[in-house]
Amino acid sequence: MIKSRLSAVLSAGAASAALLCAPDIASAQSSQAALEARIAQLEAELNALKGEVVAARTQQAAQAQDIIRLETRPANPAPAPVQQTAAPASLSEGFRIGDHTVKFGGFVKVDAYATRYSGGDPANGDSLREFHIPGSIPIGGADEDTATDFNARQTRFWLTTDGIVGGHKIGTRMEMDFQTLPGAGDQRTTSPANPALRRAFITIDNWLIGQEWTNFQNTAVLPESADFIGAAEGTVFARQVQVRYTRGPFSVSVENPETTVTPFGGGTRVVADDNSLPDFTARYAVSRPWGDVQFAGLLRQLKYQNPASNIDSTATGWGLSASTKIKVGSKDDLRLMVTGGEGIGRYVGLNFSNDAVLDASGELDAIGVVAGFAAYRHVWAPGWRSSLIWSGQNVDNDTRFTGLSANRSAQSIHANLIWSPVTAFDVGAELMFADREIETGASGDLTRLILFAKYGF
Repeated sequence: MIKSRLSAVLSAGAASAALLCAPDIASAQSSQAALEARIAQLEAELNALKGEVVAARTQQAAQAQDIIRLETRPANPAPAPVQQTAAPASLSEGFRIGDHTVKFGGFVKVDAYATRYSGGDPANGDSLREFHIPGSIPIGGADEDTATDFNARQTRFWLTTDGIVGGHKIGTRMEMDFQTLPGAGDQRTTSPANPALRRAFITIDNWLIGQEWTNFQNTAVLPESADFIGAAEGTVFARQVQVRYTRGPFSVSVENPETTVTPFGGGTRVVADDNSLPDFTARYAVSRPWGDVQFAGLLRQLKYQNPASNIDSTATGWGLSASTKIKVGSKDDLRLMVTGGEGIGRYVGLNFSNDAVLDASGELDAIGVVAGFAAYRHVWAPGWRSSLIWSGQNVDNDTRFTGLSANRSAQSIHANLIWSPVTAFDVGAELMFADREIETGASGDLTRLILFAKYGF
């Protein structure tokens, strides 16, 4: 009983204690849940703060790089290059074929002539009607009205190559015009002209082999003229096949020979074509701030054989030539040439005099000549210029052999005005007067006005 009572009392006490402790346990459990929620919130805030710190550091690094770029960039940065299509090379620079640069050039020239001949008009198609040939001026014919002629035969073209082959500088040049070979037809219909070879040569280092201006000539001093040559009487003028060697200011050559002969007593020129030896030349040319000067010498064999007449004769020809171009002021210049010798007639004045004459015994006698020209070139304004030219030649004939029909002298005077409105294009006018005299004292003259247009390419 007592045990039962005691058990009942203990059970009641335990139940009461449990009832008393239940609110504290519930309160503890609620606080733990709140703490865990708070911790989770703090962790989320901490993670957000870390993200903000990382973002701030990234922004600061970017700003630092911007500052570095601003401090190191140039004050005026160059604009970005504009992509452009590469321009083609200038035609004047040529084009490449293998190891060589090839260039092509030339000019088209159109001339109009109005000429008055005191000794009668030359035949239609005669070269004198197209350019000045001193030895062809008519003498003794009837004076006629002014003759008018047009042509484009001075038109010219050339092709050159230059390259390095096997360590050697090699070049070539080919040049042609239409001046000397008439075509099939005449001025009634097509006014034709055939191409004619002017120059064709090879250069290898210091050597030149082929057809070129004679080494006895100085083309650099030729006056600017509307005529094909201009100072024809007084200039050395010949193109022929040769072998030339140049070293510095010196050059020497061996050149194609030819002898022109006046028969005993006069008559038609004989072109002998009998030479055994080439013509020999030597030249010294220098350039100075005041201009250029050249001295040249010529030594040649004169030879004529005619078995039918039992003629077999040889003589010696020689010549000296000096020429210069002197600067006058900043733009003008004076050009001079003087040439003299014996047996050099075909080299001077378009063969105005023959090289030699046959004497009574069939022996060659060299004919002496003295020739020269003077030309002054004046620049009026940009694109405008003029040249005043005098040219002449005197021949020392032995009239016992040549007769009285041989040429004694010739001279001409030219004045021109040339305008270049654009690069490589010239238009101009030239007035010239020329005369020829023979040993009888008879003479003939011509007065000519030339108008021309020329474009080089």
